Amino acid sequence: MRKLIFVPILLTLALFQACSEAPFNEKFRLALETAKPGDIIEVPEGIHSFKRSLVLNTDGVTIRGVGINRSILSFKGQITGAEGLSVNASDFVIEDLAIEDTIGDALKVNEGNNIIIRRVRTEWTNGPDVKNGAYGIYPVQTTQTLVEESVAIGASDAGIYIGQSQQVIVRNCRAEFNVAGIEIENTIHADVYNNIATRNTGGILVFNMPQIPQRGHSTRVYDNDVFENNTENFATPGSAVSGVPKGSGILINSNDKVEIFNNRIRDNDTANIVISSYFSANYAGQRDLAKEFDPYPEDIFIYGNALSGGGTAPGRDYLVMVRDAVYGQQGALPDIIWDGVVNPENTDNPQVICVEQDDVDLLSIDAANEFANPSVDMQRHNCKVPKLSPVELGVD
Repeated sequence: MRKLIFVPILLTLALFQACSEAPFNEKFRLALETAKPGDIIEVPEGIHSFKRSLVLNTDGVTIRGVGINRSILSFKGQITGAEGLSVNASDFVIEDLAIEDTIGDALKVNEGNNIIIRRVRTEWTNGPDVKNGAYGIYPVQTTQTLVEESVAIGASDAGIYIGQSQQVIVRNCRAEFNVAGIEIENTIHADVYNNIATRNTGGILVFNMPQIPQRGHSTRVYDNDVFENNTENFATPGSAVSGVPKGSGILINSNDKVEIFNNRIRDNDTANIVISSYFSANYAGQRDLAKEFDPYPEDIFIYGNALSGGGTAPGRDYLVMVRDAVYGQQGALPDIIWDGVVNPENTDNPQVICVEQDDVDLLSIDAANEFANPSVDMQRHNCKVPKLSPVELGVD
């Protein structure tokens, strides 16, 4: 009888010991799969390697490392999965860790409410490469989202991308060597401030894509340092950002109610600020248009920025042609360029683009007429629009 009892006990002890001695990656995957609301899943110091995507589907979970360069989830040997970590949950916090070298997106948070991404680094350690994953930090269809004190490096689309969301703050982050450093797309009410965007193809983008039902508006971009975003575009050919000219500081496309103020923007080779309509995008005419899509940027207010340098090496041939025609081959495009395309039903609206900046020119490149008559008319842009209210979040 003792043997019949003793053997199961030994087996149980052996299984327990094997579980307790299992590699961290197995423990971590199990913790995600069996998580309950209120759980705090800790990531110790070290490089923890994974071959498959990780998934969390439970609300109210915190994933916490010990430092942005100390707790590292490495997917260098990943063989399956579309992301590194995919989160489909609300009331989610992730902080103090890094996600490196994923096949696809590094951190995707889908359809969640009350999201905090704090002190997270996403990086492709081989540098800019079309084979890198598209997005680093990637909340989509979320509400009440805070991204702060995070770093995004090497994404072949956007380092920090907020899409189809509402009530968003991106602050105190750094984005470099991405195609788009920080991108706000089809999002309503976003504040982007105190960030550094440098050595990307484009520094900070505020876009509306034509096929997405939610029409984004009301974004404030302020108190950022946006400089030397002159990396060659390495996006997948045909993707939306593959048309972003290298050397774009802040780029607005087809979005309304955007405030750009109190930024320090310099030495972006195409222009420090670029404003364009859907009709100047590389995907114009190639995608379905949502019923509510408005292709024209309107109610853009630019004021109080420190602008300098840039414009000397435009990132598209047609922009070089415009530069040469207006300013000469040794000249430079001005701080702000606009494709000049306006809604034919709204041609007299003085509030399409308002500029309150001393000694700053805005060049309309007349894209609708094949750049026949590029011009500067600052009187046309001497206007104001009502300032937007700050975004207030219920998370901190």
